[in-house]
Amino acid sequence: MSQGRFIAVVGPSGVGKDSIMAGIKAALPQVRLVRRIITRPPGLGGEDYDPVSPERFDQMARAGAFCLHWSAHGLCYGIPTDVVDATRTGTDCLANLSRRALPEAAALFDRFVVLNITASPETLAARLAGRARETPAEIRQRLERAQMGFAPGGDTVTIRNDGPLPDAVASAVAALNQMTVRP
Repeated sequence: MSQGRFIAVVGPSGVGKDSIMAGIKAALPQVRLVRRIITRPPGLGGEDYDPVSPERFDQMARAGAFCLHWSAHGLCYGIPTDVVDATRTGTDCLANLSRRALPEAAALFDRFVVLNITASPETLAARLAGRARETPAEIRQRLERAQMGFAPGGDTVTIRNDGPLPDAVASAVAALNQMTVRP
């Protein structure tokens, strides 16, 4: 049995990562959509996640509940440790990841792919304002962070998501189906 891939979906806030991931999951049902643990209150929309308090997150991190974890925008995010076993037994796992966590993920997973989702600053600003989760100051910070570069350390494909969502999803699915990764 060959190992599964860890597919890290990265890109700035508002770029449509969660929507593209849902489209990939619909097109490729065998892919596991990883549910993150986040120190965000429940019910804020967007992705499905497991909300925990900062104190509980720290306890979980100390207990080894995460194979990867990081902080961004005042929140903590964790990827459950069972994802490592899932990839080792042949399951492709798709996760929304911070660009800063890519080097650690590349070192952890033998078959590592990065889907870098991009969009214009105008598109990002409109989407962030439309989801009404951030203040204008937080939106400005997120737009500044959107310019951040990264060194993925794995096979990378960039998908533009300025147009119709089905087009971006189709591009991502085609890339995953065609991409070869280093064993």
